[in-house]
Amino acid sequence: MDLKAGLWQQQSLKLAMTQELSQAIALLQYSAQELSSFLENRALENPLIQVENNNIQPINPLIDRNRRKHTKNTENEWIEQIAAKSSSVEDQLVSQLNVHKYSSNQLKVIKYLIQKLDVNGYLSSDPMEISEQLGVSLEMVEESVIVIQTLEPAGIGARDLKECLLIQIERENLEDDLAIILLTQYFHLFAEKKWKLIAKELQIPLQRIQEIFDTIQQLNPRPGALLEQENVSYIIPDAMVERFGDGFSVRLCDDIIPKISFNDHYYQKLTTTQDSQVSRFLQEKVQDYQWIMKSIEQRKETLTRVVSKIVEKQTQFLKKGREYLVPMTMKEVASELDIHESTVSRAVKEKYVQTPIGTFSLKSFFTSTIQTVSNENTSSSQVKNAIAALIESENKQRPFSDQEIVEMLKINQGIVVSRRTVAKYRDQLGIPSSSKRKRFD
Repeated sequence: MDLKAGLWQQQSLKLAMTQELSQAIALLQYSAQELSSFLENRALENPLIQVENNNIQPINPLIDRNRRKHTKNTENEWIEQIAAKSSSVEDQLVSQLNVHKYSSNQLKVIKYLIQKLDVNGYLSSDPMEISEQLGVSLEMVEESVIVIQTLEPAGIGARDLKECLLIQIERENLEDDLAIILLTQYFHLFAEKKWKLIAKELQIPLQRIQEIFDTIQQLNPRPGALLEQENVSYIIPDAMVERFGDGFSVRLCDDIIPKISFNDHYYQKLTTTQDSQVSRFLQEKVQDYQWIMKSIEQRKETLTRVVSKIVEKQTQFLKKGREYLVPMTMKEVASELDIHESTVSRAVKEKYVQTPIGTFSLKSFFTSTIQTVSNENTSSSQVKNAIAALIESENKQRPFSDQEIVEMLKINQGIVVSRRTVAKYRDQLGIPSSSKRKRFD
């Protein structure tokens, strides 16, 4: 073996990820809101980038003063609404208490326990640990838990789902000896719908268990969710598809994206200096501006092409509705546009399009292909709709098994899928198995 050192030449081809290329890729996957935020932040770093927010109007003091006069009567109303919405879970629960009824120590324990509630409104902390942490008796902690469980919504402060349901049954005057027995002694069998075992042991008809199940289904397993004040987030579409005669037109929603321009005044002012560092700084910032402008144009062109291709392939969906969504993959679109599949993936990431039949995420248009007995293919979305329709129309006393659904899809609609695929799609639709769909009316 020759281990001598030496010099030799080797020719190789490599792809270098430059900063500019990385920036272009990042801008492509930005939504309109993210791109707007990026440009505003970049303008703070680059004095040659001038941002113009067309959707922000300057305030005229005289007009604003007159507007306040006209809205003076309603001003307090919306201020009160904001205050009401901003109240925390702790404030909502404590406001129900008669604070004069409890000692300062017990109020302290109650507030601490409220802070320990999880998002479902359950209290999973160990009372003994809380007793030691706060330096109070275990009896006071237990009493405080009971106090919280008397508050609204019913079920708040429960230790688990079983206790949550029992509290609601008692609060709603739905007390039923059999319901309490089912929840306390047969909770898991009852939840898993293994009712024949329960009926045999308790010597009761299945119809009676079904009645109790229907009643309990009306209760709220997550009372804490009623106290959460979540801010409503609105979807701003990145593109819009409009009906144009027999076809469709596509345009990007650039209204919320600030317009950027070159700050020529600042540039001319600094070019008169002879400082080499200033000249180098200006050169870097000019190049940065040019690359951003180029990246924005590339993003606009790529996004327009991708959305146009989606519209071209999903015309029937846009005309007739969701059940006409045809199979389409990112690889297929990339091949027809002569771009890389990853480019399509970045272009549709977290972006939405407004169409004549609603607003959809761009990713929702891409579905896998399902084989049929004919030469045509169907999409996974259409198969899910077909499964949901079959289950909706079934006899609930004898629901279809997954294998029966497989056979019905093949015979009635020519769709060829496996039992495992049906089970997977059923789970994605949130539909339980046939044993749990069965009713005993």
